[in-house]
Amino acid sequence: MPIDPSTLRIQTYPAEILRRKAEPIDPTPEVAAIAQRMIELMREADGIGLAAPQVALPWRMFTCHVPEGQERALTDSPPSANAGPEVFINPELSDPTGAPEPFEEGCLSLPDITGEVLRPPTITITATDLDGQRFTRTASGLLARCWQHECDHLNGVLILDRMTQVWRTKNRAKVRDLEKRAGLR
Repeated sequence: MPIDPSTLRIQTYPAEILRRKAEPIDPTPEVAAIAQRMIELMREADGIGLAAPQVALPWRMFTCHVPEGQERALTDSPPSANAGPEVFINPELSDPTGAPEPFEEGCLSLPDITGEVLRPPTITITATDLDGQRFTRTASGLLARCWQHECDHLNGVLILDRMTQVWRTKNRAKVRDLEKRAGLR
């Protein structure tokens, strides 16, 4: 059954889809239309990444745009920004490099919740683009962090699972509020 991209909305915790492992997909015109809508939603929400499970689709796909800015550049080696929105289908991460570094992350599916998450500063990704071409790239800084965050979503992992204990404790009441709004408490 075809999916109307205009009906897609960002899902918030504790939506069940956010905890499911996503399934591989093939690039198709429908997937391209969905990816374009995801880019729109990501921009509207002032995000830098959005995974398909966040719009209620169990697909192994995410969009990402980390613009150049303070401490982010296309010319870094490896780059810590990308030139524009990109789509990653069936991504696989490899070659984490460097000791995990702390950084405060947020998530479009966890409104008003941020927390310190430890991640390797450099990572390599292999994925398929919308034309069906496999590619491999390496990134550092915020771009590498974004890839790791979005790949977590494809495996049903949230920043709540990765936060340091101090930040989990700080966010406990906000998490309960989201659960209450969803009728779970």
